[in-house]
Amino acid sequence: MTAAQDLFAEGMRDHFAPALRALGLTDRRGAFDLPSPGHWALLGVRVLGRDEHAVRYTVTLSLTAKADWPGPGEHPDPNRPTGTERWRARIGELMPVDDEIWWEVSPGPRWLVAVEDSVAAVRHYALPELRRRLAAEHRTGPATETYLTATELDEVNAALLTAAVARIQRAELVGDSLVLTGAWSRSDPVAQQVLAGVAEGFLDAGDERFRQVRCENSLGRGLWAFHPPDS
Repeated sequence: MTAAQDLFAEGMRDHFAPALRALGLTDRRGAFDLPSPGHWALLGVRVLGRDEHAVRYTVTLSLTAKADWPGPGEHPDPNRPTGTERWRARIGELMPVDDEIWWEVSPGPRWLVAVEDSVAAVRHYALPELRRRLAAEHRTGPATETYLTATELDEVNAALLTAAVARIQRAELVGDSLVLTGAWSRSDPVAQQVLAGVAEGFLDAGDERFRQVRCENSLGRGLWAFHPPDS
């Protein structure tokens, strides 16, 4: 192996894997699993490219009901879609940049910084979302129903991007609310103002399935709630 590949293998073995185990994940032969009796909640490392100078990789996530997993293999591979997943994503979709994210390990005195940064991204973004998704699968309260697909949200998201506001990742019905999720921050007044306009449009549609529009960040934390003007 090249020096870059040696460093990548060392970084995964001696730093990345122990850190994820300390966060409560279990090694599952090429993947990391958030233990659950009924689901495979998995995190994988996907190598995007390698040569003698560097190894570039990203992190992938998937959630599959064990009852839906026919095999082959002990568990699904989060790097390979099977069509049985309840959810799958790359880590960049969960981060504020909402874009492709990768890390690069290359020889040099700071080679470990990339590995440590990827561990931090798992801790702050990937693992909370995986836990949220798993909790939603186990939830016994109001059911979650997709309101608009990603394709149906394209027009709304195009307007958000024009205003330099992160796109809507999910639009779901939860109880009497339409919940919009995206990589927004409570300290961003532009996002609040633009999303207020989006919420007004949804409320004006007169859909009786929801009475308010709530906005949450990518970690499921509530940001703003919007109601019809006469409520």
